[in-house]
Amino acid sequence: MQSKARITSIGTYVPERILHNDDLEKIIDTNDEWIIKRTGIKERRIAAEDEFASTLAFKAVENLIQRSGKTLVDVDGIIVSTTTADFVMPSVACLVQARFDIPQAAAFDFNTACSGFAYAAHIANGLITSGLHKKILLITTETMSKIMDYTDRATCILFGDGAAAFLLEYDEVNPSFIASHYGTNGHGGAHVYCTNLASVMNGVALKDDGKLVQNGPEVYKWASRTVPEGAKILVAQAKIPLASIDWFVPHSANLRMIQSICEKLKHPIEKTLTSVEYYGNTSSVSIPLALQRGLDDGRLQNGHTLLLYGFGSGLTYAGHIVKWQLDPQREQSF
Repeated sequence: MQSKARITSIGTYVPERILHNDDLEKIIDTNDEWIIKRTGIKERRIAAEDEFASTLAFKAVENLIQRSGKTLVDVDGIIVSTTTADFVMPSVACLVQARFDIPQAAAFDFNTACSGFAYAAHIANGLITSGLHKKILLITTETMSKIMDYTDRATCILFGDGAAAFLLEYDEVNPSFIASHYGTNGHGGAHVYCTNLASVMNGVALKDDGKLVQNGPEVYKWASRTVPEGAKILVAQAKIPLASIDWFVPHSANLRMIQSICEKLKHPIEKTLTSVEYYGNTSSVSIPLALQRGLDDGRLQNGHTLLLYGFGSGLTYAGHIVKWQLDPQREQSF
């Protein structure tokens, strides 16, 4: 079925506090050179004590409204991707509905971790293309610092906090989505996890302290294989050559991983948008922040063809080829 959904607006927010590599040197056995060499990360943003996933989401939506001039009164769906919701219930989406007094909208959260934006876009595109919805507010928001074990030097150096908001609207003439692909490898769930009510997975006891645990080498190997395969499926589905993609925008987990993926795809790193250098791994927010960086410095323009690809805990993966076409009244500067 041909898509009938278009991404029309974007808003983003990152917390004010910056955690530099030099700051991490003071609490764990690491240093700036070691971190940059292995991850490419220079700094990341960290939520304040009184900032939560909903707080960041509110500010991203406010940014979207300010920059696009859009109204939310006719939004009929609110989808939030988050790994770090304020509460088990109610959902962050319900808090957003209340904050902006959106009169008639379905509202729900879901969690596919770092692939969340790509999954959310798939859901929103399907709901709009099917005719069930006309205008969906899609939000990704993460406070990864609140589930971080700052004694685990291999993991805590990676993650940061942030949020993004998008409007997807019905448009059968100029839709965004050209091709989509997603899936799951649940057998790898124990490679990236954070316990909640249970502490056993597939018969294996897990570290049960409510903090993120990651087997970095296993995730690296899986992603380095899965993302190139998925990207090739997408361009085949779209019937276009990879060389025609203006920007590859993968999940910004680790700059070295992205370089490896680009090498396997034979895709130039210069045609890749990332956010990991200045925001760290922001889970489901990393692709939106990479898009924002591209907009801010003028690299990303309306009419560009993008290959977006998320991957994360689950293990989950999802990708899209999209035509980038924001509404013209949107301000291009942050």
